Amino acid sequence: MLAYYIFKIYVYWVILLKRMKPEETVDYNVKVCWHAIARMYNLQAAKFDITTSIGFVLLNIHPQEGTPATKIAPKMGLEARSLTRILKSMEEDGLIYKVGDAVDKRSVRIFLTEKGLEKKELARQTVRIFNQKVREQIPEADLAIFFKVIGQINNLVDGKEIYK
Repeated sequence: MLAYYIFKIYVYWVILLKRMKPEETVDYNVKVCWHAIARMYNLQAAKFDITTSIGFVLLNIHPQEGTPATKIAPKMGLEARSLTRILKSMEEDGLIYKVGDAVDKRSVRIFLTEKGLEKKELARQTVRIFNQKVREQIPEADLAIFFKVIGQINNLVDGKEIYK
């Protein structure tokens, strides 16, 4: 929620000081598009009695080998604290179970239960269908440009080149 308010303040700053309309800013368009996608995924996830966050976690757990808990949060761009709450909820719902590492006693590996595997498949199909529909509507050349540009923006942000 804090990120939302920071985003709003930033958008207002851009509008007031730069005289840019929100729809002319990169971040506004990325945020609006992501919110629309997230709402769509949330509606679909609710049909399967999970949340979008749980669906994304399920997609990041290896179905046979499990996944170290410490590897999941970075894959999803989450803070470890947020993931801990999600994993606790998933364990209570019978979607996952945890196994301590025999070699490294500090490490925990997350495995999917049968129920977790079923929900993972539903999440996988949801993502696949969305991407298939996008690819049916948007030419590959346009998607290639989109992926190139969004990658460049991500590199700018990750490289901390914007605010030195």
